Amino acid sequence: MVFPAVLPKVAARWLFTFYRAARKLRRHAFQLYNRNAAKPPSSAAVSSQQGHAAAAKQSPAILDAAAAAPDGTVVCDVHGALLRSTALFPYFMLVAFEGGSLLRAALLLCAFPLVWALGERRGAAVRVMAFVTFAGLAPRDADLAARAVLPKHYMEQLNALVYERLWRPSRRKVAVTAAPRVMSEWFIREYMAADAVVGPELHQVAVGRRRYFTGLLVAEPAPGRDLLQEALGAMADVGVVSSSSPVDQLLVPYCKEVYVVSRDSAKSAKLPRDKYPKPLIFHDGRLAFLPTPAAMLAFFLFLPLGFILSVIRINIGIVLPYKINFVAGAIFGIRFRASGLRAPPADGERRRGVLYVCTHRTLVDPIMLTTALQKPVPALTYSLSRLSEAIAPIKTVRLTRDRARDAETMSRLLRQGDLAVCPEGTTCREPYLLRFSPLFAELADDMEPVALDAQVTTLYGTTASGHKWLDPVAFFANPVPSYRVEFLGAVPREWTRAGGRTGVEVANWVQRRLGEALEFECTGLTRRDKYMMLAGNDGVVGK
Repeated sequence: MVFPAVLPKVAARWLFTFYRAARKLRRHAFQLYNRNAAKPPSSAAVSSQQGHAAAAKQSPAILDAAAAAPDGTVVCDVHGALLRSTALFPYFMLVAFEGGSLLRAALLLCAFPLVWALGERRGAAVRVMAFVTFAGLAPRDADLAARAVLPKHYMEQLNALVYERLWRPSRRKVAVTAAPRVMSEWFIREYMAADAVVGPELHQVAVGRRRYFTGLLVAEPAPGRDLLQEALGAMADVGVVSSSSPVDQLLVPYCKEVYVVSRDSAKSAKLPRDKYPKPLIFHDGRLAFLPTPAAMLAFFLFLPLGFILSVIRINIGIVLPYKINFVAGAIFGIRFRASGLRAPPADGERRRGVLYVCTHRTLVDPIMLTTALQKPVPALTYSLSRLSEAIAPIKTVRLTRDRARDAETMSRLLRQGDLAVCPEGTTCREPYLLRFSPLFAELADDMEPVALDAQVTTLYGTTASGHKWLDPVAFFANPVPSYRVEFLGAVPREWTRAGGRTGVEVANWVQRRLGEALEFECTGLTRRDKYMMLAGNDGVVGK
């Protein structure tokens, strides 16, 4: 009887001893390995580094540094200086999940204890994350993740203090990253207007006509001094590093003046959306959160329950009648809010149906519209997967992109009754409205704009380069998906074709009206612009 009572105490003591040993190993052994593996700097570099370390300034001094290098060169450490967070793991996870697969993401999460023990920003840890993330991955998949997925998360982590005071005023900008250069180069050059990005390269191997990453770094994870000198050309006027180890940063010996970003200042230096270097309109990927280790662990634990909830919620819309599915959806966690619905006119007062002109947030927009109306309304679509079309509880009609044929189809459906159309032609996640096609305005005068907006916390219900048939499954797999449907009233007669307006004028008026209701910004971008940027195609789903 004594042994069962003593066993928990022995186990607890053993775990505590193991924890202390792991921390000591991380603090001493692996740091010694990294110091010995790195190329020792020259004596001149060491003396210069010590001199600059003595003159290093904490982040409050950045407030007075606007004139430090307006016509000079600034060099920034990407993680911890240009970005508010020093963590590398979330961005490797984004590439593993979005560019790779769910299994690859799970393997990377399993490797995190080893990454933590090695030190997340140390060379050995970067090698581990790079191997798990990129081994066997095609360069095209990594490039799509770098272009379509990572910029959103990079933009949300920008340090406003560093960007506005040091980065933007400088004439020449150089970024240094400890992660593989392919992950951040496109964002740093395209959005941040950098002149050079210095970082480790990934080794590739040819298999037939295709090339794949081996997951191995060509050089040391820390960018080489030769590459940095070549990118700078001369001594940089200003260097910006993180507070973790400013003296050991590679770029310190090559800067006339060094600024150190403290963790406290980085937490409160979030850059507002209206001050982004470029508007963030399009982005792709399923994950709607920054995948930190804790967040990804919670995600994988919730995923089985999320899938079950998704199946139940989808079947509620398919099987149950409209008067019941509203309540049943609320019981299973769907937040739904409808407003502005008016009583329809008597059938004898009109000969054609009402054209509901909707914003396009997800593939379930027409279903939410019919739920608010409590009656089925056919919906027009440009491209829809066969599975989504088969399980849809309403009639869906494909458009052919042939203007004459599409106009005839819409006219025929309006003679039969009400009709829903999303003139943007594709979904947009951010608070922007794409250009409205004027075709709908040329065929109907009895129109009502409907503002729809969807909010998710875990998974996006849209994709440009992934599996579209998973869109409704992903949306309803969120813990608490929410939808807002607001009816804005009929379009005034003076703003219709019957009132002497052109189709383009009507379409632009409806777009502005919906933008005002949702507080979204109207743009002239099209469906083709979105898919060419995010997926490299025109977005047509094959039959």
